Amino acid sequence: MNPINWLETIVASILTFFHRILSIIFLPSSGWAWGLSIVGLVVLIRILLIPLFVKQIKSQRNMQLIQPKVKEIQKKYAGDRERTSQELMKLYKETGTNPLSSCLPILAQAPIFFALFQVLQGIAQSHPKGGMSSELVDSAHNATIFGAPLYATFTHRGTTASPAATAWVTVILIILMTATTFLTQRQLIVKNSAPDNPMVQQQKILLYVFPFIFAISGINFPVGVLLYWLTTNIWTMGQQFYVIRNSPQPGTPAEAALKARKDAKAAKKSGPITDSESSPTPDTESKTQRNQPTRKSRKKKN
Repeated sequence: MNPINWLETIVASILTFFHRILSIIFLPSSGWAWGLSIVGLVVLIRILLIPLFVKQIKSQRNMQLIQPKVKEIQKKYAGDRERTSQELMKLYKETGTNPLSSCLPILAQAPIFFALFQVLQGIAQSHPKGGMSSELVDSAHNATIFGAPLYATFTHRGTTASPAATAWVTVILIILMTATTFLTQRQLIVKNSAPDNPMVQQQKILLYVFPFIFAISGINFPVGVLLYWLTTNIWTMGQQFYVIRNSPQPGTPAEAALKARKDAKAAKKSGPITDSESSPTPDTESKTQRNQPTRKSRKKKN
């Protein structure tokens, strides 16, 4: 079995597992049973990818911390690209930093994304893939979400029983997928990137390039794949929000916001100084007055 068939079997098995559970609540042939099975696939995959996400965050933090050294190397060996590359690779190795680790979660999901695409293509052609039974393939083939089959694409909407419904569902999913892709990238740039980070400019370019690519290529994605990618984006946004809020990159607006929250919490915990605490008590005043000499006593001494 080649790797692609192996991945198709895993994806089909996970879909079948979630479909069996969701069939208790929904009709087995309903689009919700199969659509939520795809959502379950995303959740399971993203949970398994959490170690890669943690590694990505650590690498991004290291990249930010070593930026002064990177600039120093670039300035010292300006004009000598080979030496600059050697010194940078040495620095990355010493600090345990991998500049490509930010792409690891996306790269890890790409084969799964392709395998799901193939499984949905098999459903569209009523050709079982990944070890799915003919009964399950027929069930998934007949399943629709708001009238759009899971295997339908915007480009081939005319081949479905309801082209208009397929067009609306795919367009809405493409817009949502594109918008969440943009917001996910923007979340990183605005809140968790330092102003002096040289990678910010590249990230700003990708901020507009990625959504544009997804918007164009989305017309060829089946409804199930669009649902997969939309769910992935929503998960990523929530995951990033938690990490950025609680463990931001140094020198970023998110770090300043975290410090402000901690200071406010500490001030609230200590509480304001009350009048009773700041003003002396009657007993204290009487003791102070007794300890101070009177005018008469001062005159006698003089």
